[in-house]
Amino acid sequence: MDFRKLTEYLDSLEDTYGIPACDCKIMKDHREIYRHLSGWADYERHVPLGEAAVYRLFSATKLVTVTAVLQQIERGSLHLYDELAKYLPEYEVMKVVNNFSPEVFRRWPTGEDPCHYAHRPIRIIDLMTMTAGLSYDTGSCELQAVKESSGNTASTREVVRAMAEMPLIYEPGTRYCYSLAHDVLAAVVEVVTGKKYSEYLRENIFEPLDMKDLRFAWDDDPAYLSRVCALYKGVAKTEKIIPDDGVTTNRFRITKCYESGGAGLAGTVDDYTMLPDALSCGGSGTRGEKILKEETVRMLSVSYTTGQMSRDFAAPGREGYEYGLGVRVRTTRGRYGCPVGEFGWDSAAGAYVLVDPVHHVSLFYSQHVADFPRAYSEIHPRVRDLAYEGMSL
Repeated sequence: MDFRKLTEYLDSLEDTYGIPACDCKIMKDHREIYRHLSGWADYERHVPLGEAAVYRLFSATKLVTVTAVLQQIERGSLHLYDELAKYLPEYEVMKVVNNFSPEVFRRWPTGEDPCHYAHRPIRIIDLMTMTAGLSYDTGSCELQAVKESSGNTASTREVVRAMAEMPLIYEPGTRYCYSLAHDVLAAVVEVVTGKKYSEYLRENIFEPLDMKDLRFAWDDDPAYLSRVCALYKGVAKTEKIIPDDGVTTNRFRITKCYESGGAGLAGTVDDYTMLPDALSCGGSGTRGEKILKEETVRMLSVSYTTGQMSRDFAAPGREGYEYGLGVRVRTTRGRYGCPVGEFGWDSAAGAYVLVDPVHHVSLFYSQHVADFPRAYSEIHPRVRDLAYEGMSL
């Protein structure tokens, strides 16, 4: 194996894009085969990036939530084609906005827009595949109302109940749109297990895989907060990267007690890596802990989108991919041996997760720059290709 090109590329990211810090770790068959860190953990650039640095994981949280849901499907507590209203009754009767096209999106619709009653029920599979018709309007009047009425303490279940009052943007099961679907799935897990979402994850994923540093309430512990890597943001229509002001990034934290199944976790690269490593090895962790059956993990290697859904999903950096159960799925063989069935996702701050169940390889790349589209269209594909070139698979 020769990862010199990958290392050179990671070290070039600051000069090329202005990325202040990045960390990349590759595992194969539960063994670390590559690790490289570059840059600074603080805004003043006095503290070199270290392995103890904590990152806000944003949408990389979705892979954790998908795993939790699949565990409940394995255990018979939940079924892929169940109607959501079986678990969350407030979703039985939903309204759909009459005219909304994701491709000409200007604003999320509201209950004041012309609506009709949904012709189709929302199913669990619709939530997992982002085809349920939900929006990603975290600033909706419904969510602001539950935040204010609860004094900013509404629970996950209470917030998700308020989401049911928001109009759907299309009929369930007809189109793809990135949404709050995985946040709703976290509430489903709470209902079927009778546990707070974080408690369920700790007992069924984090502790079995020895993931000690992942948490939702990442800023309630001064010692933990001091380890959070400096977060930046891109400036629209420029190449500038500046310190984050929280306008975009804090919108996922609807209340201080809310545990977002779609974007709420923070953690270290070492800890988070344990999950994609397990999924790349048939659902078993480094100590042999089985978090999912191998046949269940294979469900993550199957795409779901087709037709209009595929056109909705298409975006820079997604060539060769469709969307599956909460993950992108490779549908054509890639360069340097990236196989059909490779899956994973990314995050609002530029993290990138890759799970290769064919070669038992996983990769987790983390940076901390939000609102930076070139991470998805340029950096992630290049990191993937150089990783596979280095492995000579």
